[in-house]
Amino acid sequence: MKFGVCIPHYGRPIDVDSLTDMAVRAEQMGFDSVWVTDHIIVPHNIPGRGDIVYRHDMLEPLSLLTHLAAVTNRVNVGTSVIILPYRNPIILAKAIATADVLSKGRVIFGAAVGWMEGEFAALKAPFADRGKVGNEYLRLLKELWTNATPSFQGEYFQFSDVTVSPMPVQKPHPPIWVGGRSRRGVRRAVDYGDFWHPSQMGPEELSKNAAYMRRYSASVGREHPPKLSCRVTLNFGNVSAGAERPPLHGTSEDIIGDLAGYAEAGVEHVIMEIAGDSFDDKFRAMDRFINEVKPKVPA
Repeated sequence: MKFGVCIPHYGRPIDVDSLTDMAVRAEQMGFDSVWVTDHIIVPHNIPGRGDIVYRHDMLEPLSLLTHLAAVTNRVNVGTSVIILPYRNPIILAKAIATADVLSKGRVIFGAAVGWMEGEFAALKAPFADRGKVGNEYLRLLKELWTNATPSFQGEYFQFSDVTVSPMPVQKPHPPIWVGGRSRRGVRRAVDYGDFWHPSQMGPEELSKNAAYMRRYSASVGREHPPKLSCRVTLNFGNVSAGAERPPLHGTSEDIIGDLAGYAEAGVEHVIMEIAGDSFDDKFRAMDRFINEVKPKVPA
Protein backbone atom coordinates (compact mmCIF):
# COMPACT_ATOMS: atom_id res chain seq x y z
CA MET A 1 0.00 0.00 0.00
CA LYS A 2 1.21 3.48 -0.88
CA PHE A 3 0.65 6.63 1.17
CA GLY A 4 0.32 10.28 0.21
CA VAL A 5 0.04 13.60 2.03
CA CYS A 6 -2.32 16.47 1.19
CA ILE A 7 -0.53 19.82 1.34
CA PRO A 8 -2.76 22.21 3.37
CA HIS A 9 -2.78 25.20 1.02
CA TYR A 10 -6.11 26.47 2.34
CA GLY A 11 -7.84 27.50 5.55
CA ARG A 12 -4.79 28.96 7.27
CA PRO A 13 -2.46 31.94 6.75
CA ILE A 14 -0.20 31.22 3.79
CA ASP A 15 3.26 30.05 4.88
CA VAL A 16 5.16 29.29 1.68
CA ASP A 17 8.22 27.94 3.48
CA SER A 18 6.19 25.50 5.61
CA LEU A 19 4.06 24.35 2.66
CA THR A 20 7.24 23.67 0.71
CA ASP A 21 8.90 22.01 3.69
CA MET A 22 5.92 19.69 4.15
CA ALA A 23 6.33 18.32 0.62
CA VAL A 24 10.10 17.98 1.01
CA ARG A 25 9.74 16.24 4.38
CA ALA A 26 7.07 13.91 3.01
CA GLU A 27 9.54 12.76 0.37
CA GLN A 28 12.39 12.44 2.86
CA MET A 29 10.22 10.44 5.29
CA GLY A 30 9.26 7.92 2.63
CA PHE A 31 5.76 8.95 1.61
CA ASP A 32 4.88 8.14 -1.99
CA SER A 33 2.95 11.23 -3.08
CA VAL A 34 1.96 14.82 -2.27
CA TRP A 35 -1.35 16.37 -3.29
CA VAL A 36 -3.10 19.66 -3.99
CA THR A 37 -6.81 20.48 -3.77
CA ASP A 38 -9.10 22.55 -6.00
CA HIS A 39 -11.39 25.43 -5.09
CA ILE A 40 -11.30 28.88 -6.62
CA ILE A 41 -14.05 31.22 -5.38
CA VAL A 42 -16.11 29.99 -2.44
CA PRO A 43 -19.57 31.35 -1.52
CA HIS A 44 -20.12 32.88 1.90
CA ASN A 45 -23.16 30.69 2.50
CA ILE A 46 -23.27 26.98 1.66
CA PRO A 47 -26.49 25.35 2.90
CA GLY A 48 -25.79 22.56 5.35
CA ARG A 49 -22.01 23.00 5.22
CA GLY A 50 -20.48 25.15 7.91
CA ASP A 51 -17.25 23.18 7.89
CA ILE A 52 -15.75 24.44 4.63
CA VAL A 53 -12.05 25.26 5.11
CA TYR A 54 -11.38 26.19 1.48
CA ARG A 55 -12.66 29.77 1.71
CA HIS A 56 -9.51 31.56 2.87
CA ASP A 57 -5.93 31.59 1.58
CA MET A 58 -6.60 28.92 -1.07
CA LEU A 59 -3.64 28.76 -3.43
CA GLU A 60 -4.41 27.85 -7.04
CA PRO A 61 -3.68 24.11 -7.33
CA LEU A 62 -2.05 23.81 -10.76
CA SER A 63 0.45 26.55 -9.97
CA LEU A 64 1.24 24.90 -6.65
CA LEU A 65 1.53 21.49 -8.34
CA THR A 66 4.41 22.67 -10.51
CA HIS A 67 6.09 24.26 -7.46
CA LEU A 68 5.88 21.00 -5.52
CA ALA A 69 7.31 19.14 -8.49
CA ALA A 70 10.26 21.54 -8.54
CA VAL A 71 11.16 21.06 -4.86
CA THR A 72 10.87 17.23 -4.89
CA ASN A 73 12.57 14.52 -6.89
CA ARG A 74 10.88 11.17 -6.28
CA VAL A 75 7.31 11.48 -5.03
CA ASN A 76 4.31 11.64 -7.30
CA VAL A 77 2.57 15.03 -7.35
CA GLY A 78 -1.18 14.86 -7.74
CA THR A 79 -4.49 16.71 -7.78
CA SER A 80 -7.16 15.56 -5.33
CA VAL A 81 -9.20 16.64 -7.17
CA ILE A 82 -9.49 19.12 -10.06
CA ILE A 83 -13.13 20.11 -10.64
CA LEU A 84 -13.50 19.49 -14.37
CA PRO A 85 -16.21 22.05 -15.34
CA TYR A 86 -14.29 24.95 -13.73
CA ARG A 87 -11.63 25.21 -16.48
CA ASN A 88 -11.27 25.22 -20.22
CA PRO A 89 -10.21 21.58 -20.77
CA ILE A 90 -7.72 22.40 -23.54
CA ILE A 91 -5.84 24.78 -21.24
CA LEU A 92 -6.14 22.23 -18.43
CA ALA A 93 -4.63 19.54 -20.67
CA LYS A 94 -1.73 21.87 -21.49
CA ALA A 95 -1.12 22.66 -17.80
CA ILE A 96 -1.11 19.01 -16.72
CA ALA A 97 1.12 17.98 -19.64
CA THR A 98 3.51 20.80 -18.74
CA ALA A 99 3.63 19.68 -15.10
CA ASP A 100 4.28 16.10 -16.21
CA VAL A 101 7.18 17.24 -18.39
CA LEU A 102 8.67 19.45 -15.66
CA SER A 103 8.32 16.70 -13.04
CA LYS A 104 9.79 14.10 -15.42
CA GLY A 105 6.63 12.01 -15.38
CA ARG A 106 5.42 12.20 -11.78
CA VAL A 107 1.92 13.72 -12.15
CA ILE A 108 -1.27 11.94 -11.09
CA PHE A 109 -4.38 13.67 -12.41
CA GLY A 110 -7.29 13.38 -9.99
CA ALA A 111 -10.57 14.86 -11.20
CA ALA A 112 -14.25 15.03 -10.32
CA VAL A 113 -17.36 16.94 -11.41
CA GLY A 114 -17.89 18.99 -8.23
CA TRP A 115 -20.72 19.77 -5.86
CA MET A 116 -20.51 23.41 -4.66
CA GLU A 117 -23.31 25.04 -6.66
CA GLY A 118 -22.48 28.62 -5.65
CA GLU A 119 -18.93 28.24 -6.88
CA PHE A 120 -20.20 26.99 -10.25
CA ALA A 121 -22.45 30.06 -10.46
CA ALA A 122 -19.61 32.47 -9.73
CA LEU A 123 -17.46 30.81 -12.40
CA LYS A 124 -20.28 30.65 -14.96
CA ALA A 125 -19.73 26.88 -15.05
CA PRO A 126 -22.59 24.48 -15.85
CA PHE A 127 -23.84 22.93 -12.61
CA ALA A 128 -26.89 20.98 -13.80
CA ASP A 129 -24.93 19.38 -16.64
CA ARG A 130 -21.67 18.94 -14.75
CA GLY A 131 -21.69 15.15 -15.15
CA LYS A 132 -22.13 15.31 -18.92
CA VAL A 133 -19.58 18.11 -19.17
CA GLY A 134 -17.07 16.22 -17.02
CA ASN A 135 -17.41 13.09 -19.12
CA GLU A 136 -16.73 14.99 -22.33
CA TYR A 137 -13.77 16.77 -20.81
CA LEU A 138 -12.21 13.47 -19.72
CA ARG A 139 -12.54 12.14 -23.26
CA LEU A 140 -11.04 15.36 -24.61
CA LEU A 141 -8.11 15.27 -22.17
CA LYS A 142 -7.23 11.75 -23.24
CA GLU A 143 -7.29 12.77 -26.90
CA LEU A 144 -5.00 15.73 -26.24
CA TRP A 145 -2.58 13.64 -24.17
CA THR A 146 -2.29 10.76 -26.62
CA ASN A 147 -2.47 12.34 -30.06
CA ALA A 148 -0.13 15.14 -31.15
CA THR A 149 -2.51 15.99 -34.03
CA PRO A 150 -5.80 15.60 -32.17
CA SER A 151 -9.32 15.68 -33.51
CA PHE A 152 -12.41 15.97 -31.35
CA GLN A 153 -16.11 16.37 -32.06
CA GLY A 154 -18.04 16.79 -28.83
CA GLU A 155 -21.09 18.74 -27.71
CA TYR A 156 -19.02 21.45 -26.05
CA PHE A 157 -15.71 21.35 -27.95
CA GLN A 158 -14.85 20.58 -31.55
CA PHE A 159 -11.50 20.86 -33.31
CA SER A 160 -9.28 19.27 -35.96
CA ASP A 161 -6.22 20.19 -38.01
CA VAL A 162 -4.33 21.33 -34.93
CA THR A 163 -1.13 20.35 -33.15
CA VAL A 164 -0.74 20.01 -29.39
CA SER A 165 2.63 20.08 -27.66
CA PRO A 166 4.26 19.09 -25.40
CA MET A 167 2.87 15.62 -24.85
CA PRO A 168 3.01 14.20 -21.31
CA VAL A 169 6.05 12.11 -20.39
CA GLN A 170 3.88 9.28 -19.06
CA LYS A 171 2.36 6.96 -21.64
CA PRO A 172 -0.35 6.69 -22.66
CA HIS A 173 -1.05 9.64 -20.33
CA PRO A 174 -0.78 10.62 -16.65
CA PRO A 175 -2.89 8.29 -14.48
CA ILE A 176 -6.48 9.49 -14.19
CA TRP A 177 -8.02 9.14 -10.73
CA VAL A 178 -11.77 9.82 -10.82
CA GLY A 179 -13.23 11.15 -7.58
CA GLY A 180 -16.78 11.05 -6.26
CA ARG A 181 -18.58 9.05 -3.60
CA SER A 182 -21.75 8.31 -5.59
CA ARG A 183 -22.55 5.40 -7.88
CA ARG A 184 -22.28 7.86 -10.77
CA GLY A 185 -18.74 8.60 -9.66
CA VAL A 186 -18.00 4.88 -9.61
CA ARG A 187 -19.35 4.47 -13.14
CA ARG A 188 -17.36 7.49 -14.33
CA ALA A 189 -14.19 5.89 -12.93
CA VAL A 190 -14.95 2.69 -14.83
CA ASP A 191 -15.70 4.56 -18.05
CA TYR A 192 -12.72 6.95 -17.98
CA GLY A 193 -10.36 6.30 -15.08
CA ASP A 194 -7.38 4.29 -13.95
CA PHE A 195 -8.35 4.62 -10.26
CA TRP A 196 -11.54 5.35 -8.35
CA HIS A 197 -10.71 7.96 -5.69
CA PRO A 198 -13.46 8.68 -3.11
CA SER A 199 -12.96 10.94 -0.09
CA GLN A 200 -13.73 10.31 3.59
CA MET A 201 -15.18 6.85 3.00
CA GLY A 202 -14.62 4.09 5.54
CA PRO A 203 -13.37 0.62 4.58
CA GLU A 204 -16.77 -1.09 4.80
CA GLU A 205 -18.60 1.43 2.61
CA LEU A 206 -15.71 1.54 0.16
CA SER A 207 -15.72 -2.24 -0.10
CA LYS A 208 -19.43 -2.28 -0.97
CA ASN A 209 -18.92 0.33 -3.67
CA ALA A 210 -15.89 -1.53 -5.00
CA ALA A 211 -18.06 -4.62 -5.43
CA TYR A 212 -20.50 -2.50 -7.44
CA MET A 213 -17.59 -1.16 -9.48
CA ARG A 214 -16.51 -4.67 -10.39
CA ARG A 215 -20.04 -5.62 -11.42
CA TYR A 216 -20.42 -2.49 -13.55
CA SER A 217 -17.01 -3.08 -15.14
CA ALA A 218 -18.07 -6.57 -16.16
CA SER A 219 -21.37 -5.27 -17.54
CA VAL A 220 -19.59 -2.83 -19.88
CA GLY A 221 -16.86 -5.24 -20.88
CA ARG A 222 -13.97 -3.72 -18.95
CA GLU A 223 -11.73 -6.67 -18.12
CA HIS A 224 -9.71 -4.97 -15.38
CA PRO A 225 -11.71 -2.55 -13.16
CA PRO A 226 -10.08 0.67 -11.94
CA LYS A 227 -7.73 0.35 -9.02
CA LEU A 228 -8.73 1.80 -5.66
CA SER A 229 -7.50 4.77 -3.67
CA CYS A 230 -9.10 6.98 -1.04
CA ARG A 231 -8.60 10.32 0.66
CA VAL A 232 -9.13 10.45 4.41
CA THR A 233 -8.04 12.50 7.44
CA LEU A 234 -5.28 11.17 9.68
CA ASN A 235 -5.77 12.17 13.33
CA PHE A 236 -3.93 10.59 16.25
CA GLY A 237 -6.18 12.52 18.66
CA ASN A 238 -8.63 11.02 21.11
CA VAL A 239 -12.16 10.24 19.94
CA SER A 240 -15.01 11.63 22.05
CA ALA A 241 -16.68 9.07 24.28
CA GLY A 242 -19.77 7.61 22.64
CA ALA A 243 -18.94 9.11 19.26
CA GLU A 244 -18.46 6.98 16.19
CA ARG A 245 -14.76 6.82 15.40
CA PRO A 246 -13.98 8.12 11.89
CA PRO A 247 -11.46 6.12 9.86
CA LEU A 248 -7.80 6.86 10.63
CA HIS A 249 -8.71 8.58 13.89
CA GLY A 250 -7.48 7.33 17.25
CA THR A 251 -4.46 5.37 18.41
CA SER A 252 -1.79 3.87 16.19
CA GLU A 253 -3.48 0.50 16.68
CA ASP A 254 -6.84 1.92 15.60
CA ILE A 255 -5.27 3.36 12.46
CA ILE A 256 -3.40 0.14 11.64
CA GLY A 257 -6.70 -1.73 11.90
CA ASP A 258 -8.42 0.74 9.57
CA LEU A 259 -5.66 0.42 7.01
CA ALA A 260 -5.93 -3.36 7.19
CA GLY A 261 -9.61 -2.91 6.32
CA TYR A 262 -8.74 -0.69 3.38
CA ALA A 263 -6.16 -3.22 2.20
CA GLU A 264 -8.74 -6.00 2.40
CA ALA A 265 -11.08 -3.89 0.25
CA GLY A 266 -8.32 -3.59 -2.35
CA VAL A 267 -7.14 -0.02 -1.73
CA GLU A 268 -3.65 0.53 -3.12
CA HIS A 269 -3.00 4.19 -2.30
CA VAL A 270 -4.25 6.17 0.73
CA ILE A 271 -4.09 9.98 0.56
CA MET A 272 -4.12 11.65 3.96
CA GLU A 273 -5.07 15.07 5.20
CA ILE A 274 -2.91 15.48 8.30
CA ALA A 275 -4.71 16.87 11.35
CA GLY A 276 -2.88 19.43 13.49
CA ASP A 277 -3.16 23.06 14.53
CA SER A 278 0.36 23.91 13.34
CA PHE A 279 2.82 22.62 10.78
CA ASP A 280 4.93 21.24 13.63
CA ASP A 281 1.89 19.23 14.76
CA LYS A 282 1.48 17.91 11.21
CA PHE A 283 5.15 17.01 10.91
CA ARG A 284 5.01 15.09 14.20
CA ALA A 285 1.93 13.20 13.00
CA MET A 286 3.66 12.35 9.70
CA ASP A 287 6.72 11.08 11.54
CA ARG A 288 4.58 9.03 13.91
CA PHE A 289 2.71 7.49 10.98
CA ILE A 290 5.93 6.48 9.24
CA ASN A 291 7.47 4.97 12.37
CA GLU A 292 4.49 3.50 14.24
CA VAL A 293 1.91 2.70 11.56
CA LYS A 294 3.41 2.12 8.14
CA PRO A 295 5.68 -0.80 9.16
CA LYS A 296 2.61 -2.72 10.42
CA VAL A 297 0.35 -2.15 7.44
CA PRO A 298 -0.27 -5.17 5.19
CA ALA A 299 1.75 -4.99 2.00
